[in-house]
Amino acid sequence: MRKKKWVAVGIAASLIAGAFVSPASAQTEQVQTKVNSQFGTPAFLSGKLTGPSKSSAQQILFDYVNSHKSSYKLGNKKAEESFSIIESTTEADGNNVLRLQQNYNGVPVWGSTQVAHISKDGVLTVISGEVVPELDKQEKLKVKKQIPAKKAMEIAVDALGLTPQFEKKPQAEKIVYMKEDTAHYAYLVNLNYLSPEPGNWNFFIDAQTGEILNRYNDMHEVTGTNTTGTGKGVLGDSKTLNLTLSSGKYYMQDNTRGKGIFTYDMKNSTFLPELFLPGTLYSGTDNIFDSTYDKAVVDAHYYAGVTYDYYKNTFGRNSYDNNGAQIKSSVHFNKNYNNAFWNGSQMVYGDGDGTTFIPLSGGIDVVAHELTHAVTDTSSDLVYQNESGALNEAMSDIFGTLVEYYNGKNPDFEIGEDIYTPGTAGDALRSMSNPAKYQDPDHYSVRYTGTGDNGGVHINSGIINKAAYLLSEGGTHYGVSVTGIGRAKLGAIFYRMNTVYLTSSSNFSQARAAAVQAARDLYGASSQEVTSVNQAFHAVGIQ
Repeated sequence: MRKKKWVAVGIAASLIAGAFVSPASAQTEQVQTKVNSQFGTPAFLSGKLTGPSKSSAQQILFDYVNSHKSSYKLGNKKAEESFSIIESTTEADGNNVLRLQQNYNGVPVWGSTQVAHISKDGVLTVISGEVVPELDKQEKLKVKKQIPAKKAMEIAVDALGLTPQFEKKPQAEKIVYMKEDTAHYAYLVNLNYLSPEPGNWNFFIDAQTGEILNRYNDMHEVTGTNTTGTGKGVLGDSKTLNLTLSSGKYYMQDNTRGKGIFTYDMKNSTFLPELFLPGTLYSGTDNIFDSTYDKAVVDAHYYAGVTYDYYKNTFGRNSYDNNGAQIKSSVHFNKNYNNAFWNGSQMVYGDGDGTTFIPLSGGIDVVAHELTHAVTDTSSDLVYQNESGALNEAMSDIFGTLVEYYNGKNPDFEIGEDIYTPGTAGDALRSMSNPAKYQDPDHYSVRYTGTGDNGGVHINSGIINKAAYLLSEGGTHYGVSVTGIGRAKLGAIFYRMNTVYLTSSSNFSQARAAAVQAARDLYGASSQEVTSVNQAFHAVGIQ
């Protein structure tokens, strides 16, 4: 169940060796475990959980879970009833990776996704992600009377307090939703629109009472012949562009990467019957794009290509979904619009008001930041609230920075510095090297605990950003010294962490366990890389 998210629950701070270990694995290697501090259920298991087997990867996993049902507190439900496989992949080394969705009576449990790794010789080595326990004891799940899905959609639309022009028809999906330890049957209603202002709201409507249990904006704020051309970007630099020539026009369509990169013009509108998102595919009568109006288009198109190349050349990832998905961007959105965002299907860039921002597509780290939201959406699918949301934002900042270094023009560990406050030199939106420079926390002890900013998704990203900076560059923070391992290894570890081990409800503590496991996979259990990962997370107070 893709894009189904909920708020992460608390996890114990320590690693416990040997917990929930099967007899076969206990003889060979202890299991490292993180547990949920409230329920005592597994949150992250790594080690030799089973002996070798010739059974299918799915059967190996389900047999293990069935033999540990009391640990997971699944009641009388078998693993086959409690989980569905949403993705199965085989890595280059022959190991299998399964992504799962927890269900209850056939209904997906919001945000409860898991990842399992089975080696090529049939050994279960990792289970990442929490399971919501004891759903069979939840009284509200025993009530059968429910409101119609149409009523739930009406409640959500009324609660917006505006009359939107929907990008896609509102839908209501039945889920199990946890709120303050109580399970509810609920409808997830998604409202995606651009006018009168952009929104991609998720509403959780109690299926029995019609109460709004939660809501949040999932907008991540921020045929022809192949040919080439040139253009000038927002900062005045020249770029070579991949274009498509058709009927005498040169279109911003790059057919050389995946299923294509397409860049559109919204003409400073939000919605018109003849100009609905993504707008009009940008074109010119020649292959030189150097007017003032062209600049935002040039950068959006070019930097999307650079970001694609980074992920493809570094990790072998074919577009954000690893399946060659079309990359669409729309520029000149609205008038003086001070933002950029990924709306769940494409990127959208405002031109800025000239004071707070210049056209936002002029920042390569901004473009790569938004495209990394797409990578996250199609892999770990981190909930855009609280700690999982801060991880989501941090992943985008980290890889936005790594793409900036990959591009090689004035790279740094600042975010958005090229397009922010043109009249003020040396500032940025955020800093990975020194989050406190912009009043963002750089240690877990000073994290933001309020409800604003979706529970601090941008604010608390500073904590993970600082850990990533230390892991790459090294340094001493809060009295803890970290040995830097460089940007390439930072990217390798965090990419594997995000695409292989994190799940939709992962919090900071689970992220540390996932990063350690990724480093173990890549460099060995006793490597400096593993030591440095532990040092970096310890330096920012994440246990």
